[in-house]
Amino acid sequence: MEFCRDFQISDDAMTSTTLPMTMQNSSAPHIQVTTSPYQDEVDFSALEGFAHSNAVLDVVSIADLLRNSFVYPPHSIYRDVKVAASGFDPQQDMHDHPHFHYAYQSALARARPLANAVDDKDLLQTYHRLLCDAVSLATAGMQSPWMLQSGGKDSTSMAIAVAEVCPKTTCLTYLGGDEENEVASARFVARQLGLRHEALTCDPGRAYDRYLAMVPRMPLLTADFAALSYADLATEVSLHGGDGVIDALGSDQYFGAPLHGRQRLLAMLARRFRLPQSVFESRLVSRSFKLCFALSTLQMDGFERYFPGSRFSDAEVDMLFGWPVAARSRQRLETYQADIEAAKSAEAVRRISITLAESAALAKGMYAASAMSLRLVYPYCDERLRDWIFNDVPDDRLIGPGGVNKVLVRQHIAKHFQQLPYVNAKGCFRFDLCGLARLRFDQVHAFALRTQALLPGAPRWLEMHRNRLDNKYFASKFYLLAMTLPWLQSRLHGSSQSTESAPL
Repeated sequence: MEFCRDFQISDDAMTSTTLPMTMQNSSAPHIQVTTSPYQDEVDFSALEGFAHSNAVLDVVSIADLLRNSFVYPPHSIYRDVKVAASGFDPQQDMHDHPHFHYAYQSALARARPLANAVDDKDLLQTYHRLLCDAVSLATAGMQSPWMLQSGGKDSTSMAIAVAEVCPKTTCLTYLGGDEENEVASARFVARQLGLRHEALTCDPGRAYDRYLAMVPRMPLLTADFAALSYADLATEVSLHGGDGVIDALGSDQYFGAPLHGRQRLLAMLARRFRLPQSVFESRLVSRSFKLCFALSTLQMDGFERYFPGSRFSDAEVDMLFGWPVAARSRQRLETYQADIEAAKSAEAVRRISITLAESAALAKGMYAASAMSLRLVYPYCDERLRDWIFNDVPDDRLIGPGGVNKVLVRQHIAKHFQQLPYVNAKGCFRFDLCGLARLRFDQVHAFALRTQALLPGAPRWLEMHRNRLDNKYFASKFYLLAMTLPWLQSRLHGSSQSTESAPL
């Protein structure tokens, strides 16, 4: 057995036969942070000093990151820190069997107006007014706000309101790759509205350097697949004198999430099979992203397949740790099981998954903004706007025939612009995953060596897959390690506690 002195990990809810025996800091305070953007602005001040303390890391949360790219709420990367994200009542004690319930399912809405009972002009006027009010309230006190303008529907509709009530805003569009280049569309929208526009082209090395620079100041950890893009953007805003960021995330939860053929197929393919890793090492499979993605889907839980990206399988996670821990991460799904079982449709189940994933997507911005001392606001998370859309907008203006999403938002944009390219292609902050692996392999491998007391299998995984990282499937997993390992290393220091590691 290997004896390690540099870190603490939690053995909470685990058996001594499967986990290292850990000397706990019994005097550590229980901390609870509200991260739902529907509450007051998020305050991480209670976590000041954690980076230099003997706070205990939560091993299952690390497994969450590797399996799904985020920590299942209400847990956090620290054992003694819980978060009240969307779906959790912040008045609950998140340390004591918290109850999850997402109240914004379509079946739970009061009787919405019939399609022909509401005038489109009145609907659009009310939507525009409420969105403007939300932007005005959120940006109060900002002297130099920057808006993250992906070029998609949400950010375009938001830009219309921003131009009216906060015209000093600068729009910033990120070009993460050529798959969905919406810079031209975003620039056209901004300039037509009289807003200043800037673009930032992804440089994976620069983005990673910026992330590493903010790691010591990041209060918590997520590995969202747009987190490096966000670190790049937040640093850019700060360097140009911005004091706040406007983000157009947050509306998927209450507008709804139509389920299209691809999502249905993937959910059906997710069968929790355990495939030999040798399958992915064959020449035919290892060179094909689509084959790797399909085969990995067979190993997933159907609910977790709704989460984006290619992630480590349960078997790989156990290999990275050197003992079984992945099952404990999957067990955290039980927190949401009552809501999943009560869901009236596949769309309702996916809405729960979006609620969880979007909480993580919002968190990446919160952590980066906190590290850069920037204010971050989500106007779509305004309660008045959300409640009006959820209760007073007819169903067919939320999800239209054929699963067209956010019909009301599309109508709002159409009132100001003709058809734009983003309507037919979803926009997002994509990132050059393969470029990151190519440029930063040795650096991430060094992080793996320095944290192998916690993840003894990480160096070996990197060495085995070095020649496969031009496949986005493997590069996605590299990204998860690239995000996770340096943050862990920054916290694995100075502990007077000792941990006995399980045999490999």
